[in-house]
Amino acid sequence: MQAKTKRTTKKKEVEEMTKSASYSYHLKYKICVSGAAETGHCTDGTFEKSQQIGREIAKRGLILVTGATTGTPYWAAKGAKEAGGMVIGLSPAASKLAHLKSYRLPVDYHDLIIYTGFDYAGRNLLLTRSSDAIITICGRIGTLNEFTIGFEDQKPMGVLEGTGGTADRVREIVEQSHRGPGKVVYSHDPADLVEQVIAMIESEEKKNGTKGRIL
Repeated sequence: MQAKTKRTTKKKEVEEMTKSASYSYHLKYKICVSGAAETGHCTDGTFEKSQQIGREIAKRGLILVTGATTGTPYWAAKGAKEAGGMVIGLSPAASKLAHLKSYRLPVDYHDLIIYTGFDYAGRNLLLTRSSDAIITICGRIGTLNEFTIGFEDQKPMGVLEGTGGTADRVREIVEQSHRGPGKVVYSHDPADLVEQVIAMIESEEKKNGTKGRIL
């Protein structure tokens, strides 16, 4: 009898919650910044543009997700933290010790680092899958791997052109791959690119009916 009473009470609570719009929710968007960990081939100004991408993400109240690495993702994390944002990293290492000693990767400018233990290829998959969108800055082969995973998953993608490396080759790769344009936008301006990416996320959520659902 007591268990039945509890179930009835719980059912009434849920019914009351679904009647009220005040119980609607909206999760913060998670934007992954993918880019070159080694940046000798990146163009001049990529450091500043990466930081600006981080700041633009943070000032819109969004969460930056990185591969917990050096280079452009690190600079983006720095920009986000300086703007008061939240940064989550997914490490290829299985522990903080391995992250620091074996992979020689940083831990600063992050609020949380998840140690996946899946090395770079496995980390890349988790990194892109856990994000709502991916922004590519400069990049090498690992960045291209993250881009193609996101492309296959039909994620909203932003490419910061003019930063060198992978970012300046993606448009041609997509055009010659005979798979359509994908959900990819391009810009040379960090603020404009972030705005375009957010617009794509919101459009996808509206289309899928997942924006502001009621509990």
